[in-house]
Amino acid sequence: MRSLKMTLVLLVVVMLASCGVAVPAEKAAYVGEWKADGMSLLITRDGSIVYHRMRKGARTSIDAPLKSFHGDDFDVGIGPMTTTFKVNVPPHESGGEWKMTVDGVELTRSH
Repeated sequence: MRSLKMTLVLLVVVMLASCGVAVPAEKAAYVGEWKADGMSLLITRDGSIVYHRMRKGARTSIDAPLKSFHGDDFDVGIGPMTTTFKVNVPPHESGGEWKMTVDGVELTRSH
């Protein structure tokens, strides 16, 4: 019986740790599908993040919840497994298109 209680407690802790946060209102400009050659980043209002990058023949993919923003940068992950996206230039309008530079790559928001 004690083992069952410990298992349930552990399950609850893991479930709470995996919960993401919604994109805060002041960061609403981040929401959307952002693309560049070899890289795509989808950020939904509910805080779901889907990231794909192809670089030097290697593919990196992340499909995880938003954990938090730190200035312009944001953390994504589940529990202790966290990836920080470095936002060099936050979302802004330029020439009629929305742009953002993440990890040194300039992305354009799709319509």
